[in-house]
Amino acid sequence: MQPEAVSVLRPFKELGEPQGSMRAWAGFVTVCTGMFMAILDVQVVATSLPTIQRALAISPDQTSWIQTAYLIAEVIAIPLTGFLMRVMTMRWLFVAALAIFTLASLGCAGSGSFEALIGWRIAQGFSGGVLIPAVFAAVFLLFPARMQNLATGLAGILAVIAPTTGPIVGGCITEIFSWHALFAINLAPGLVATIAAIFLLPREMPRPKLLRQFDLIGLLLAAVALAALEIGLKEAPRRGWASLAVLAILGLSLAAFAGFVTRSLRARHPMVELRRLADRNFTIGCCLSFACGAGLFGSVYLMPVFLSYVRGYGAMEVGQIMLVTGLAQLAMTPLIVVLEQRIDARWLALFGFAGFAIGAAMSTMQTPQTDYDDMFWPQVVRGASVMFCLLPPTRLALAHLDAAKIPDASALFNLMRNLGGAIGLALIDTVIYGRAPIHAQDIKTQLIAGDRQVLAFLNIPWDAYVAHSKVPLDSQTEMAVKYMIETGATAKALNEAWALMALLMLFAVLAVLLARREEPAYARAAAAAPAASEAAAGAMAK
Repeated sequence: MQPEAVSVLRPFKELGEPQGSMRAWAGFVTVCTGMFMAILDVQVVATSLPTIQRALAISPDQTSWIQTAYLIAEVIAIPLTGFLMRVMTMRWLFVAALAIFTLASLGCAGSGSFEALIGWRIAQGFSGGVLIPAVFAAVFLLFPARMQNLATGLAGILAVIAPTTGPIVGGCITEIFSWHALFAINLAPGLVATIAAIFLLPREMPRPKLLRQFDLIGLLLAAVALAALEIGLKEAPRRGWASLAVLAILGLSLAAFAGFVTRSLRARHPMVELRRLADRNFTIGCCLSFACGAGLFGSVYLMPVFLSYVRGYGAMEVGQIMLVTGLAQLAMTPLIVVLEQRIDARWLALFGFAGFAIGAAMSTMQTPQTDYDDMFWPQVVRGASVMFCLLPPTRLALAHLDAAKIPDASALFNLMRNLGGAIGLALIDTVIYGRAPIHAQDIKTQLIAGDRQVLAFLNIPWDAYVAHSKVPLDSQTEMAVKYMIETGATAKALNEAWALMALLMLFAVLAVLLARREEPAYARAAAAAPAASEAAAGAMAK
C-alpha cells in the first residue's frame, strides 16, 4: 500500500468518533444507499430497454449501448476510486460522486434523444463506479474488527436485494408512469443521502497535491481501448468482420491496450496495478470475475430481449417473469454465507459456474412459444448459482493477499467483473444481430420446402400450411408469416447467445481447476504469532 493510502483507512475513532457508534452506523447506511442506487439502476433499466428503444426510435442492435455505456464508465472509475479517495477523502469523494449520480439521473430522466441518454448514462456510470467500492473502504474506516462482518453482511444483503427487486420495480414504473421515471426515482434518495453524508462521514483534510501522481495517459489509453473494442464488436455484424473499418477500430483497441499494459507496468503510480496478476490465484479469480460479469449482465439482457421482441410482453410482465431469478438468488444468500466458512472456495466456485453453465444451456432450446413455465427452472438454476459465482471467487482472489496489496487488487478484481459485462453484451449483440438474418433466410427456405420441423418450431399446423401454400397469400397472412419468420429467427439467435454464455461458464470451470489451495492471510498471521512469541521469549531468556 502506498504511504498516502494509509489515511484512507484511518479508524473513525482517530477522527474524533468511536468506531461502531450510532453516527458511524448512520454514515454507513448513507454509503450503502449510494451503492444500492448504483446497483439498482442497472437492473431497473434492463426490463425496459425495449420500451426505451421504441420510444427513442433507435434500432434494436443499438439498445445495449444504454447498459454498455454505463458499464464502461464504471470500469474506468473503479480503479480510480482509491486514488481519488486519497486526494479528496472518503467523505468528499462520496458526496461528489452521489451528487453527480443524482444530477446524471435527472439528465437521464429528461433525455429526449438517444445521444443525450448515452451521455448522461456515462456520467451515471462513472459516479456509480465510485459509490460501490466506497462501501468496502467504509467497513474498515467506520467499524472495529468485531463489527466488520456484520457491516459486510448488511452491505451484501442490500447488494442482493437490488438485483432481486430491480426487474419488477423497473417494469411497474415503466408501465404505470414512463421509462423516464426509472431515473427520476434516484432524485429524492440521492439528495437526502448527499446531505446526510456531509454531516455523518468522517472529516479529513483533502490532499490535492497528490493529483500530481494521477496517471492521465493510462486513463486515456484504457478509455480508448475499451471504447474502440465495444464499437468494433458492435459494428462487425453490420459491416463484416473483414471490413476495413472494423479491422481499423479493433486494431486501434489492440494498440491502445498494449500501450495501457506497457504504461501500467512502467509507471510509478499506474492507474491499475497489473503486477498483481503475477499471483496465480488472483489471476484466476480475475478470470472468474470476468466470466461472472458476462453471465450476470448477459442473462439480464437476454431475457428482456426474448420476452419483448419474441413474446411481445410489456415491461411489467417481463419484470414479473424475471423476478424468479432474483428470488432464487436471494434464497441462496444465507446458505452461501454459511458454506463460505466451511468449504474450500474452489469447490464452491466450481459448483457455481457449473450450475450457471447448466442454467444457460437450459435456455438454448427456446421457441417462439416459450413462456413462464419453460423459463422457470432455467431461472432457478441460474439464480441459485449466481451467489456461488460472486463470493467464492472473491475469497479465492483476495483472501490470501497481504493487507497492503488488497486495495489495488480489489480494484482490478472488480474492474474485471464490469469489463466482462461490457464485453459480454457486445458479444451477445454480435451473435443476435449477426445470426438472426441468416436464420430468417433459412426459415424462409425451409417453409417453402414444407419442412415439418420448422413448422413445429413456429407452431404452424400442417393443415393450415397446406391450405395456404397453394394459393396466393393475402396481405394479412403474408404479414403474419413475416412476423413468424422474424420472431423465429430472433429466438434461434438468442439460443446461440445462451450457448455462447454456457461455453464461457465452462471455461470458468476449467480455470477454477487450475487454482491452488492457499491459507487466508489472517490464518497465516495467526499461525505465525505463536512462533514469533516463542522466539521473542527465547531472546528475552538469553
